[in-house]
Amino acid sequence: MIHIKNQKEIEVMKKGGHMLAVALGEALAAVMPGVTEGELDKITENSVRLQGGEPGFMKVPGYFHTICTATNEVIVHGIPGSYALKKGDVICIDAGVYYKGLHTDMADTVVAGGDMATTPEIRKFLEVGKKALWEGIEQAKAGNRVGHISKIIQEIVEGSGYSVVKTLVGHGVGKELHEEPEVPGFLSKKIERTPELKEGMTIAVEVIYAMGGDTVVYANDDGWTIKTADDSLSAVFERSILITNGDPIVLTQ
Repeated sequence: MIHIKNQKEIEVMKKGGHMLAVALGEALAAVMPGVTEGELDKITENSVRLQGGEPGFMKVPGYFHTICTATNEVIVHGIPGSYALKKGDVICIDAGVYYKGLHTDMADTVVAGGDMATTPEIRKFLEVGKKALWEGIEQAKAGNRVGHISKIIQEIVEGSGYSVVKTLVGHGVGKELHEEPEVPGFLSKKIERTPELKEGMTIAVEVIYAMGGDTVVYANDDGWTIKTADDSLSAVFERSILITNGDPIVLTQ
């Protein structure tokens, strides 16, 4: 079931989304060589709680952290621990906020040491993901369909020589962290057979992609961490947005 949010719920999600953007911004600013993934988790948690929110990922049964970290070949759901970042590591930080009964979700990928700490090839790889995210979001307006978002993301990512990870997708967000509809970064059916976007829907648009192949495996026995099967570099860019009759509103701006 797709939940259409009322105005009160939308205002709550705007507030929660702002909390999340602030907290994730603080964590991303702290990404540098020598910082541990666990320290980034604590920075994010402290910021969320000081603003009056709760870590949304802690609402997931069996998960006890504010963020998921995905460094280099890890795609999603990495558990933040004692690993200390090295210069040039590519890390995605994914986080959620739960505020007054509603979730928002957001992820960004950066380089430890900044853009100049890596290669032109990796800088291009990350720029492609950002471009796909924002051009995908531009398609998210009432009257269009999920497939319009999926199509543009796939065209940009695959047109640049990379792979969309097809086993992991964007999703509705709000009353649950993951709710209907699914928002894939690729087209698996005709656009007209994908869900229609309607005013008041809230979705998390995600670009989940790899420099190599799209096959994924569990990285270890923790039951969470998923990485590329070929150990190629991966990245994720995600924003929670509100569908309107005009331009979409980014809730986690």
